[in-house]
Amino acid sequence: RSGAGLEASLEAVLEKRRSAGLLRGLSIRAAGQVDFCSNDYLGFASDHQLACEVDAALVEFRRSGECGLGSTGSRLLSGNSEYYEETERMLADFHNADSALIFNSGFDVNLGLYASVPQKGDIVIFDELVHSSIHEGIKLSRAARAVSFRHNDVNDLRRVLNEAAGQEGCRANVIVAVESIYSMDGHCAPLDEFCDLADDFGASVIVDEAHGTGIFGAAGAGWAAELGVERRVFCRVHTFGKALGMHGAVVVGPRVLYEYLVNYAKPLVYSTSLPVHSLISIRCAYMFLKRTAAERQQHLQDLIAYFHERICKLPSGCAQEGPSPIQAIIVPGNEQCVAAARELQRHGFAVLPIRSPTVPKGTERLRIILHYHNTKAEVAALMDLVEVVLCRAEPASGSTSPTSR
Repeated sequence: RSGAGLEASLEAVLEKRRSAGLLRGLSIRAAGQVDFCSNDYLGFASDHQLACEVDAALVEFRRSGECGLGSTGSRLLSGNSEYYEETERMLADFHNADSALIFNSGFDVNLGLYASVPQKGDIVIFDELVHSSIHEGIKLSRAARAVSFRHNDVNDLRRVLNEAAGQEGCRANVIVAVESIYSMDGHCAPLDEFCDLADDFGASVIVDEAHGTGIFGAAGAGWAAELGVERRVFCRVHTFGKALGMHGAVVVGPRVLYEYLVNYAKPLVYSTSLPVHSLISIRCAYMFLKRTAAERQQHLQDLIAYFHERICKLPSGCAQEGPSPIQAIIVPGNEQCVAAARELQRHGFAVLPIRSPTVPKGTERLRIILHYHNTKAEVAALMDLVEVVLCRAEPASGSTSPTSR
């Protein structure tokens, strides 16, 4: 039978992962579970008012005689429009940048950006915990070398920059790739200190704001905006599928980068562009963000502060607290971590285990994500149960019922 050999090869690879207890699969969250796992930080994806505003904007667009369905092609062929470019101008203005270029996803941005921007002989220096999309882009690039530095470690970045300066002289471009907020730990990058180092060495900093957009900064402009370094970094990547509750992504930076990526970023050049409905959704989400960010950010910070109060009661060394909505409770061992997550899920809390090798062995964790739509009572009930689960005891009756706001 045609393809039988290939099927057997694929099954053998899957069996190795299955035997190691690492086989992934798709699942559907049980109805009624309290959300402590999604990236819907500000609750936009389930906000009825925002949904109504998107619907109304689409109706208004159709009154112009346009259907508002597919874009019909890539941006370089038939998929561009005045509406597309107006949206990008709005995004550039919001994010205090000279230009903005929309991609179909954050993965597409990073793949196209890192594959095309480094020139022959350039050096890319990256935080050891950057997203897979950045790694994949670097693999496809013409960079002479790609070197990691210890996570969020300013001194180690200085060491690597010193080595690069000594080995390559002053002719190679040096690109420093970091994220603003790291999705597995919730750590915030010291972007101001990284920018100081970049200035000293003539390097260019690229920041992935996927998990910072909406959460930090005035009107939700991001972590770079929070620290006041938007104009000190080369460019920033903002995604629409997390705090903004929509889909797609944008890279904001100098105008020359816009023109360069239109010519050389293959995920943009060879992909059908986003449909008008997506652009309308993005616009509405940003308008909604301007109106609601301050109040929703404050509620998040209140929940984070309360969560930090509660983790003080946990055994020493098991909590990784940070200022972002992403929190981690270490449960070493894949089996133990999965079992703990299942116990929380059984009691109505949507909490997911993060296993090795996604994180280093021994640091497997329950990743707990706080949201605007969570309440203090829900966090209290979750932490009551976490304390019990970590002590390997049965939860007290009635202590873990989620309460809605």
